[in-house]
Amino acid sequence: MAILRYPSRAADDTLEWVFLSLLRRMPEGRSRVGRIFITMLLSLSVLIGGSSIVNAESPASPEYLIKAAFLYNFTKFVEWPQEAFKDDLSPINLCILGKDPFGEALNSIRDKRVRGRRLNIKHMNRIEEISECHILFVSASEKENLKPVLSSLKNSAILTVSEMEMFTQQGGIINFIVVENKIHFEINPNVARRCGLKISSQLLKLAKIVPPESRKEKR
Repeated sequence: MAILRYPSRAADDTLEWVFLSLLRRMPEGRSRVGRIFITMLLSLSVLIGGSSIVNAESPASPEYLIKAAFLYNFTKFVEWPQEAFKDDLSPINLCILGKDPFGEALNSIRDKRVRGRRLNIKHMNRIEEISECHILFVSASEKENLKPVLSSLKNSAILTVSEMEMFTQQGGIINFIVVENKIHFEINPNVARRCGLKISSQLLKLAKIVPPESRKEKR
C-alpha cells in the first residue's frame, strides 16, 4: 500500500502529479489486478502513529493535506454547466460550510488554476451564503443541519463534498471515507446528474459508487 507523507509543500504537487498521471495512463480495459493496484495507490494510505488518522487540530495535518489535494483534483474531473459561471474568467469557488477542519492545508491549493480559472476559497457559516459556490465542503459541525443544507440547494450546480457518515445516501455527491486508515471516497452519480454536473468516468472508476438500492436522497 502506498504511504504518503508531507515533509514539505512540494509534496502536494507530487500527490497531484501521481493522481493525474495514473488516471491518464489507466487503460479502459484494464485487468482486475491493475484496477486494484491503481485503487491502492490512489487510496492514499496514511499511517499516523502506526494506527489512526491524525486529528485535524494540527496546522496542516497529513489527512487534510490529502483531502485538500483531492478537492483540487476533483475540479479537474467535474464539469459545471456554463451558466454556473458569470464569465470565462470567473473563479471556481470552493466553500467551507461550518467549522473548518483543514487548518492550513487549504493553503496548498489556494489560488491554483483549473482550466484557466482560479480556485477561490471561501468560509461561511450560513446556508444563505452558498449560492455562489461551485464546490461546497460541508463540515461535520453541520451534521444536525445537513437535511436543510442539502434541501436548500434544490439541484443547484454545486458539487457537495463531506466526510460524514451516510452523506451521499442523504443527497450529497462526494464523501470521504476511511477504510483501514486509508482515505477513499464514494460518489452518488445520480445526484450529480440531477445537479447538471458531469463527473468523468475516470474519476468514477476510482470511487465507491452509491448503489441505487441504498439511495435515500431527496435532493
